[in-house]
Amino acid sequence: MAGPVPPFEPRPGPGFRARENVRARRSRHFAQLPVRTIIPNSLTVLALCAGLTAIRFAIEARYEAAVAAIIIASIFDALDGRIARMLQGSTKFGAELDSLTDFVNFGVAPVVILYLWSLGEIGGIGWIAVLGFAVCCALRLARFNVALEDPDKPVWAGNYFVGVPAPAAAGLVMLPLYLSFVGVDWIKDVPLLIALHALAIAFLMVSRIPTFSGKRMGLRIRRDMVLPILLLVGMSAAIILSYPWIAFTGLCAIYLTSIPLAVLRYRHHKRRMAADEPQPDDDSLEIR
Repeated sequence: MAGPVPPFEPRPGPGFRARENVRARRSRHFAQLPVRTIIPNSLTVLALCAGLTAIRFAIEARYEAAVAAIIIASIFDALDGRIARMLQGSTKFGAELDSLTDFVNFGVAPVVILYLWSLGEIGGIGWIAVLGFAVCCALRLARFNVALEDPDKPVWAGNYFVGVPAPAAAGLVMLPLYLSFVGVDWIKDVPLLIALHALAIAFLMVSRIPTFSGKRMGLRIRRDMVLPILLLVGMSAAIILSYPWIAFTGLCAIYLTSIPLAVLRYRHHKRRMAADEPQPDDDSLEIR
């Protein structure tokens, strides 16, 4: 005896599938995102606004305000990545936005300020320095974006950058401006020297010279050293706020001095790692 006949269910047609696809796309489009992914990108946008405002201040011949805007942009740049990692809000969109912002803030704005301040007096040579610095910054950022993390890289190698990073290069290339702000007025009248300085910093950006990273701060301090270190931080902040251009000139000198020290330390680590590697025995060598 035959069982009950199942109810007839019509197969969905192409129109029904199209409506379902539209609903799915709309649901993905209006999906809610956690706030932690917005905060780092907001800091990146603020950094971009600060960099572009620096160019406006330079056009208005307000050079101290222009340099201060670049410094504020570098502070936002230092915060956005760390906050993204802390909040676990890192996204591919944020990484691309950060890279584009770095190019504007640290590859274009500083040398445009220099051009409007002094380099424009030597015409094409000054513009060549501007283009050279901007192109080297773009190449460095592109190299950083496509660099693959080597799984066999030793732990100590994480303490070094390859070349001078873009934010540090932006701070170094504006050294002539710091000097002029503290009273070294003659430096503005030698734009050729400033152009050579900008090209030298551009070379450091794309070079393979190791520089200290400072990202892996795994050092530990004794409890009795906490208060002296906090006192040193407070005194440093007071000096920077009271005498900013002298302080930034000193920071540039310290950073430039640290480059040969970083090269020596890097080579020391490489020699020690090579000495620790086991050497093959002569009897185990295969002659082909």
